[in-house]
Amino acid sequence: MAEDDSYESMLCVKPEVHVYKIPPRASNRGYRAADWKLDEPAWSGRMKITAKGKKAFIKLEDRNTGELFAQAPVEEYPGTIVEAVTDSSRYFVIRIEDGNGRHAFIGLGFADRGDSFDFNVALQDHFKWVKQEGELAKLEANPSTQPKLDLSFKEGQTIKISIGQNIKKKDGGGAKARPTPGGLLPPPPSGAKVGGVTPPPGGHQPVPAAQATAATLLDFGSPSPATQPSADLWGDFTAAGPKRPIASLLLTSRGTTKA
Repeated sequence: MAEDDSYESMLCVKPEVHVYKIPPRASNRGYRAADWKLDEPAWSGRMKITAKGKKAFIKLEDRNTGELFAQAPVEEYPGTIVEAVTDSSRYFVIRIEDGNGRHAFIGLGFADRGDSFDFNVALQDHFKWVKQEGELAKLEANPSTQPKLDLSFKEGQTIKISIGQNIKKKDGGGAKARPTPGGLLPPPPSGAKVGGVTPPPGGHQPVPAAQATAATLLDFGSPSPATQPSADLWGDFTAAGPKRPIASLLLTSRGTTKA
């Protein structure tokens, strides 16, 4: 990826920081903020962290005019340009440059721990991005070094597929009859015996004798179409001769009337 070195991005801004003069380090154990005159800062102002390409810049500016007081170019973090003290998380030692080859070490302090945390994270995130960009550029330059994913089957290798293991088996019993609305039972199947008696063929249900006699008595004497054959129980008597009174027919059918 091509870099635009002319573009400068803003990483972090803190409105209040303090600068301290630090004594020379007496040993390799690191700097201690307790050795500084923390109640007498040498300068106070605004801090900005910007990024231009892969390099970050810590800029100390006047909070009112924006005039640059000092600047520290940072090429890696953590490193020798920015170093934390051993006795506090709010103070750092930075290496500033004037652009003419001269440099000096100064103490940088924050009034709040949250500001020092943001300062630390801004530098970490920038150089993490720089590292990722460098690894990506190496992969693009040498594509042959990338491991290739081989999905082909090796000799003797097989694959097993299981189908239907999670399908629940239904019960093997017969289907249940759906209940009839109103609590009535469904009619028996064709050919089944009802009360021990086999129903007549053709699907006709037997009619009780009492109901047949009552229906015959009510319908007797009503005119019927000439084209329709008579199928009632008194057909033998009506065919014998002229019509007789109903009472005499009833007596004749019982066998009590003399000829």
